[in-house]
Amino acid sequence: MKGAKNMKKSNLFVGIAYVLFGMVCLMTVILLDTKLDGILCGLGGAGIGSGGMILYKYFYWSSPQRKKEYQEKLKQEQIELHDELKEKLRDKSGRYAYLLGMMVALIFCFVVAVLDSLEIIEHGTIVVGCLSGYLILQYVAGGMIYRYLLKKYE
Repeated sequence: MKGAKNMKKSNLFVGIAYVLFGMVCLMTVILLDTKLDGILCGLGGAGIGSGGMILYKYFYWSSPQRKKEYQEKLKQEQIELHDELKEKLRDKSGRYAYLLGMMVALIFCFVVAVLDSLEIIEHGTIVVGCLSGYLILQYVAGGMIYRYLLKKYE
């Protein structure tokens, strides 16, 4: 544990918290019989899996013999984060993902509305209403965030 000063202690605490959360979810499934067993199993596996990976990385990079390698890794990550081309590409890909998400939600909204009109599904109006609300929220939030960033950097 001597080399643990190389890596942030917060990583250790986050890993432990994830594992504990996963264990609580799985213990709930084992001890109680609820309708949420499937969801709790998924959350339990996700918590234990991701927490275990965080803990593994923490202890792997905290060992004294990997100190120099870890410092190089951090240096490379800083370079990658501040590279202008990669920053622009991340922004562009985020924009395309945002637009794709809105298009998929819009198409899904239309499909559900048609299926509801044909009485193939029940409660389609609720789904269409929720998706429409989501689309409006995305559009308004996108505009607000853009104006905020524009003011901030002008």
